[in-house]
Amino acid sequence: MIIKPLSLTPYEKVWRDMQHFTQTRTHDTPDEIWLTEHFPVYTLGLNGKREHLLNIGDMPLVQTDRGGQVTYHGQGQAIVYFLLDLKRLKLNSQQIVTLLENAMIQTLADYQIHAKANADARGVYVENKKIGSIGLRIKQNGCYHGLSLNNHLDLTPFTFINPCGYANLQMTQVADFGVFLPTQTLCEHIADHFMKTL
Repeated sequence: MIIKPLSLTPYEKVWRDMQHFTQTRTHDTPDEIWLTEHFPVYTLGLNGKREHLLNIGDMPLVQTDRGGQVTYHGQGQAIVYFLLDLKRLKLNSQQIVTLLENAMIQTLADYQIHAKANADARGVYVENKKIGSIGLRIKQNGCYHGLSLNNHLDLTPFTFINPCGYANLQMTQVADFGVFLPTQTLCEHIADHFMKTL
């Protein structure tokens, strides 16, 4: 497993890089985990409905190929992408989603933040507010895309959409619980918990 810290990146370039990696990987290609933050952008999943875009103004919007509906990415949000050979790891789509949720839950527990998953609306929640989201693309026995965990950012852009397709869904972040840490550190902790569980 190779860990790649990418720092602050444009969403679309990293997405295209993930596609290329997945299309060109072989049975021997090591799995990779990419750690990043993105410049402000809305992304709409494969089956995303534009009715969930309420008032996004001039903010960039990317129609992407992950699962899920619409979400927002911005600086101060931990983004961890998982480029994995699911066949080699003997994981199905539900198992990988659960592993990603658990990695976020365990990371938050390290900072005394009690989070839980919701089987009816995938992702991670604290006090019924969403703090972590998951969106994956599974193709050629592999997956790419991954998760986002709100660390310390302006949450206002989430109010201009129905996050993940849910009207009036409230969002929260690590900083709301009095915990302040570099986003890169948060990314690293998520990756560590994922690999330990794996």
